Amino acid sequence: MSVDVTFDGVVKEFGPVRVLHGVNFALQKGRAYGLLGENGAGKSTLMKILSGYESLTGGSMYINGESMRFTSSRQAEEQGIVLIHQEFSLAEDLTIAQNLFLGHEKKKGFLLDDKTMQREAAQALAQVGLQRDVNLRVRQLIVAEKQLVEVARALLRKARLLIMDEPTATLTPGETERLFALMTQLKSEGVTLVYISHKLDEVQRMTDEVVVMRDGRFVAQEPTSSLTRQQMANLMVGRELAHLYPEKEAVAQDQAPVLKVTGLTVPGWAEDVSFEVRPGEILGFAGLVGAGRTELFEGLLGLRQRSAGTVELQGRVCALRNPRDAVQHGLTYLSEDRKGKGLHVHFGLRQNLTLMALQRYATPWLQTGAEEQALKTAVEAFGIRTGNLNSLASSLSGGNQQKLALAKVLHPNPKVVVLDEPTRGVDVGAKRDIYFLVQSLARQGLAVVVISSELMELIGLCHRVAVMRAGRLQTVLQAHQLTEEELIAHATGTH
Repeated sequence: MSVDVTFDGVVKEFGPVRVLHGVNFALQKGRAYGLLGENGAGKSTLMKILSGYESLTGGSMYINGESMRFTSSRQAEEQGIVLIHQEFSLAEDLTIAQNLFLGHEKKKGFLLDDKTMQREAAQALAQVGLQRDVNLRVRQLIVAEKQLVEVARALLRKARLLIMDEPTATLTPGETERLFALMTQLKSEGVTLVYISHKLDEVQRMTDEVVVMRDGRFVAQEPTSSLTRQQMANLMVGRELAHLYPEKEAVAQDQAPVLKVTGLTVPGWAEDVSFEVRPGEILGFAGLVGAGRTELFEGLLGLRQRSAGTVELQGRVCALRNPRDAVQHGLTYLSEDRKGKGLHVHFGLRQNLTLMALQRYATPWLQTGAEEQALKTAVEAFGIRTGNLNSLASSLSGGNQQKLALAKVLHPNPKVVVLDEPTRGVDVGAKRDIYFLVQSLARQGLAVVVISSELMELIGLCHRVAVMRAGRLQTVLQAHQLTEEELIAHATGTH
């Protein structure tokens, strides 16, 4: 059975903070919808209500004409409504097969039917194009593979309405194409699709209608074909949005590099990689998933074992054993895994912000007043939207968590900052904010490294882009050489 949904005056409040203000719109069975809005617009909250993870405060929700109030995700799944979260909800220490059937285990008598679950898990992985042993523990997977496990889990729930929250944020172009083929197949089978994404080209390509939300309110519902990407962006932010990327400023070539890496090898991931970054320069790192970009920098920081290579910071050779050493030498790193490694989401905003610079606030006792002032300054400087400065990091939307994570890694006043997928899962308005922030860091004389899977982001932002493939540095392209075709050719080895 297909699923129709109507939201009628839906209100949601978290304590005194109202995040949804009487939302009204409908989803018809068997159609694909792009749900757009800036971070904090209320998209994810509304979809959590639809999928049983949150409850309504006011208003009504109708499923196939019948008023519904889910008290759990299990109830929503019984109606065929499944949400693939933006932030992974996988049990890291369980196997892929165990994760796929968690809470829905198959049994043979009183015992678990492991053989059936493993067989069906393998079929689901094949459907999403993930070639991995179903008995592998999830913690051994890279981020993109975890995303595909989430999609496979939704398929096993026999979804009739499938909500996808930023599903391609970590996927390669090939994996994205496979996911799109799967979406087309599901739609042909009558499944209703809700596609939350900040990649407007994907929304334009894959959806029938666009629903736009802003500040917890419904703004527009239009046929996708009637809107340009620019019009979608303008509806999301409520104003004309021009100049997504800042003007690039010239880098003084006579200055010595702030960071110089020579012959760095991270066994199994990166081999004999050398590069340098000057003050005021933004150096990009491009490559397909698995090319070794993230692992290279984890090796540089001491998060992975490295077997060769030297690292010079401000002209001095440094033996970085861990990220704390790196911070003391003026290098900080923002992980692509915002929830797992970037923030302590169950800590407050203040504790997250000052964690890497505690010596500044604890001499000898913790000066919470100074921490609170630093937080107020950061909230204003980074445009972090929060109703309450004392709230937990988990209460922020994805984009505002990313801004907090950026503020955190910049708080120790580094000379070099490495940003791994800094705009993953971030809306177009927040992306622009982050791009201009990165530019301002370079203008202040910092050396900035940006690892990104979005080629246009690297082209629009960087002075040079290093391209990696299969653990090796293929080339470093200058600004005038940067095109999507050139980057893809080097990343895939077809140049």
